[in-house]
Amino acid sequence: MEPGERRRRRMVLAVCCTSVFIGNLNNTVLNVALPAMQRDLHSSLSGLQWTTDAYLIVLAALLMLAGSAGDRLGRRRVFQTGLVVFTLGSLLCGLAPGLGWLTGFRVLQAIGASMLNPVAMSIITNVFTGRSERARAIGVWGAVMGVAMAAGPLVGGVLVQAAGWRSIFWLNLPIGLAAVVCAARFVPESRAAVPRRMDPVGQLLVVVLMASLTYAIIEAPATGWGAPATLGCAVAAGAALIGLIGYERRRSEPLVDLRVFRSAAFSGASAMAVCSFFVLGGFLFLNTLYLQNVRGLSALAAGAYLLPMAGMNILTSPVSGRLTATCGPRLPLLLAGAATTGGGLLLAAADAETSNALLFPAYCLIGIGVGLANTPVTNAAMTGMPTEQAGVAAAVVSTCRQFGQALGVAVLGAVLAAGLHDGGYARYVPAARPAYWIVTACGAAILVLTLLTTARRAPAPATGPDRPAPRPAAYAGGTEPTR
Repeated sequence: MEPGERRRRRMVLAVCCTSVFIGNLNNTVLNVALPAMQRDLHSSLSGLQWTTDAYLIVLAALLMLAGSAGDRLGRRRVFQTGLVVFTLGSLLCGLAPGLGWLTGFRVLQAIGASMLNPVAMSIITNVFTGRSERARAIGVWGAVMGVAMAAGPLVGGVLVQAAGWRSIFWLNLPIGLAAVVCAARFVPESRAAVPRRMDPVGQLLVVVLMASLTYAIIEAPATGWGAPATLGCAVAAGAALIGLIGYERRRSEPLVDLRVFRSAAFSGASAMAVCSFFVLGGFLFLNTLYLQNVRGLSALAAGAYLLPMAGMNILTSPVSGRLTATCGPRLPLLLAGAATTGGGLLLAAADAETSNALLFPAYCLIGIGVGLANTPVTNAAMTGMPTEQAGVAAAVVSTCRQFGQALGVAVLGAVLAAGLHDGGYARYVPAARPAYWIVTACGAAILVLTLLTTARRAPAPATGPDRPAPRPAAYAGGTEPTR
């Protein structure tokens, strides 16, 4: 390979990694800013939940559509559009005059972010065509994603302390604009040879399902489960789920290919992705409120307190990759489930938040659990999956991660709100205890699902002299890129 071509490929990877960094940073960077936003915007607890979940729900709902759009309309075009929309949404979030405006602008921001991750991965797999160089590039891309999500609380703490909560959105402006310019210069245009058909009905049903279910969970503590709005949203979620299953089964190219769920390994991995990111989203939401509103720490100090969790996440992610490569997904997933269960027990049964001697070990265990789970979940999902279903399977797992994170914020925030009642944050520790029992249950679920759905030893390689290389897990549309 010529040096000029090598440099161009490195720039493509850098642009894609930059986009995935800012997109995933915004999954977690907001948490440390929530108390400051609550004071400035006079927000309720449910309002804080919506500022987080509006982003996560839209991102989860549109991932598969964005991947298909990139295959059909051109990956660079969709990627650049996503960067522009995300950057514009970030600017408007930083200028939002009230909570309603902020939530709406977070939706716009998420629409842009949904075009970044799946399309960036498709660009990488289109540019890096050799098996080994593609594996290295995807490894770098995945590492950047993990670092971004883990670093969010500390980055948010530094920015809020130095320049206020609006600065967490303004940070995206120079990075996003630079990425747009570099994408235009270095990223080649590509399309799928045979793009998948769009599925607007399926997409609408997915949005209704996720949004109505989340609304019912978040608003129930204030309005009651018997309130017409809550019941109506719960019924809408159930109807959307039934309609989605019935409609997608009849389509030749569905948005959600239900055939992938016939695999026990895939179904188990999808459930574990929801559980792991449920813990991540809910844990960060609860603890940033606790550290600032109960302990009285500054945003920067709260971010520093969460460093053990972030550090363990970053350190164990590559360990998980090596264990998965040598032993298969079973061992790292068992370790992840055990660590998550242990962290949840410390917080639920031992009231770890009342003592730093227990609090920091609990944070470390949660970080280890999340860090160990990510890679083997993807591996378990793809084990035995037919080549033609690899792309859509990877897209479904990515959607499960994002929606799991949104559910974590919704469910654990609702449990906390129900426990606080009129006592305010003085009742935080007993009010949060049921939430941490749910975290413990998620860890136990990962253990059980691992034992039921993963093999005892690493599977044989999926490729060989008589078997074609599987399509990379990046193609949210499930189609081959053009060369």
